[in-house]
Amino acid sequence: MGTTGAAPPHTAAGTSGGVAARRDRPGGQGAVVCAVSAGGGLGAAARYGAGLLWPTAPGAFPWTTLLVNAVGCALIGVLLVSLTERGAPHRLTRPFLGTGVLGGFTTFSTYAVDIRHLASGGRTGSALVYLAATPLIALAAVWAAATATRAYPRRGPHRERR
Repeated sequence: MGTTGAAPPHTAAGTSGGVAARRDRPGGQGAVVCAVSAGGGLGAAARYGAGLLWPTAPGAFPWTTLLVNAVGCALIGVLLVSLTERGAPHRLTRPFLGTGVLGGFTTFSTYAVDIRHLASGGRTGSALVYLAATPLIALAAVWAAATATRAYPRRGPHRERR
C-alpha cells in the first residue's frame, strides 16, 4: 500500500495521536516554551541584578550565589506546595514560575564555576565547603519552605476566619 494521506488505521480520522496531537492542541507546547522562556529571562535578570548589588570579589567566597540558590530553592518549595496542594492553577503557571523564573534565578552552573575558581585559586577548603554546603542548604530551603507553606492556614470562602 502506498501513502495516500489517510489517517493511520489505528487512529480515528482527523487525529494523529502522540506528539502531533499535542502540537495541534490550542496553546500546545509552544505556549509552554514561551512561558518558560519569558520566565527564565526574568529569573536570570533578577539573578544578574543580585550579582550587581552584591558582587563577589575574585577569590572570595561566593555568598551571593549561595544566597540566590537558597532563596530560589525556598521559593520553589512554596510554589510547588501552593500549586499542587492548594488549587488548580493555570496550566502555564508552573512552567512560567517554576521552570522559568525560579529556574533562571537559581544558578547551579555558576555554583560549579565558583567551585573551580576557589579551587584553582588555592582555596581548596572553601571550595569543598561550598561544594557540600550548597546542595544541603538548597534541599533544606525547599523542605523548610514547603513545610512552612503547608502549615500556613489558607484563607478563602471555604474557610472561616478566626
